[in-house]
Amino acid sequence: MLLLLGSALSLAPVAVLAQQAPPATADARKAEVNRLLDILPAAPDDTAAAALEARIRGLWAQGASPAVTLLLSRGQRNLRAEAAADAVEDFDAALTLQPDYPDAWLMRAQALVAAGDYPAALRDLRQTLLLEPRHFGALATLSALQEQMGDAEGALRSMQEAVSLHPRMAGAQERMTRLRTAARGQGI
Repeated sequence: MLLLLGSALSLAPVAVLAQQAPPATADARKAEVNRLLDILPAAPDDTAAAALEARIRGLWAQGASPAVTLLLSRGQRNLRAEAAADAVEDFDAALTLQPDYPDAWLMRAQALVAAGDYPAALRDLRQTLLLEPRHFGALATLSALQEQMGDAEGALRSMQEAVSLHPRMAGAQERMTRLRTAARGQGI
């Protein structure tokens, strides 16, 4: 199966895109992420979209230093153990070491949601999106938080933006349907 990569890009099998070696530099990694984000909306099927998403997420993960990766892993483990305050501390430490790493902001936002600090979580999600405006995962998380806070209209807008970037995101269409119904109840 082949993807149309656009006029500036050539055709390449999706399986090859998902299995390529990591780029050697941060600039090359960012260029590769941007290229994959450009073609993600045109993924021909769910399998191709999942392969592209996995490659994008993998490239994002490679942006963390080894120490930050360790702190993020520990924070995720604390979140799974329902120790949100400990997770926030781990993510704080990761952000002290690498404040330009979007996923650290996203993970801390998730921990802050678990801790019940929605305003701080919103700030962290905004920072994630400042650093990586096309972070579909951050947009979906923002949508979920907005919905939880009773802002169905905002949740719908954020989810629409996430879906514009990643139309085949797992569960997105069902969520969009539910949010449209909720937003109509708020006056959209």
